Amino acid sequence: MEVDILGAHNTETKETRLTSLLIDGLLAIDAGGLTSTLSLTQQKEIKAILLTHAHFDHTRDLLTIGFNAALWQGHIEVYASQQTFEVLIPCLLDGKVYVNFLEFPNKEDPFLLFKTIEPYKKEIIATYEVLALPAKHSVPTVGYQITSSEGKSLFYTGDTGPGISSCWQYISPHLLIAEVTGPNILSDELAKAGHLSSQLLREELIQFRKIKGYLPRVLIIHITPFYEQQIKEEVTRMAGELGADISLGSEGMKLGL
Repeated sequence: MEVDILGAHNTETKETRLTSLLIDGLLAIDAGGLTSTLSLTQQKEIKAILLTHAHFDHTRDLLTIGFNAALWQGHIEVYASQQTFEVLIPCLLDGKVYVNFLEFPNKEDPFLLFKTIEPYKKEIIATYEVLALPAKHSVPTVGYQITSSEGKSLFYTGDTGPGISSCWQYISPHLLIAEVTGPNILSDELAKAGHLSSQLLREELIQFRKIKGYLPRVLIIHITPFYEQQIKEEVTRMAGELGADISLGSEGMKLGL
């Protein structure tokens, strides 16, 4: 399993992209920085997109990949919770700000195929076993455990605040991709907004080790660029305290499992 970090931040700049991951070139998780980082040839290989929630920085490139799919007359399955689709369809996908991808090129055969995913229910998507689990955020959100046919797995928490440890009993990943949105000094504000600092993540990881007996490699994304150096220093300190492999992700990073 190869994991490409297409977007590791919550803000787009010349150097940073919005949140998006790609597994083996076939399965995308979130679509914040999807088409802005991939060639048309690479986009054509994507079979499915998993959305964690409806926020713009995780869904923006649904519009552009939907339009690009017209170039090769292909189909891409888009999976999300019912609550996420209830927000996206009237706000982003109804044809008012761009093409109505529920009906493009026609209702019977649209290029984007929307499919509801249910929490706690394993599904086979693009040859991977996918398990969606509720996360703790300001809007309905799920994290995803993705397991390959060879048994390699990752869990991406999605945007989450304190309490993501409720997922730990259901997963056993080789790689944990989690968020740290801001520095420890903002922990109270981040928790209220449904996000994590390194200190808040540390508490969740301690619970992981208590429940599972180990800590997987941990990669941090959804980073606020303004605070990145401070976050990096705090994450490095946390990794030393826990004796764990914890580091920041970046655009263009590739990880092999």
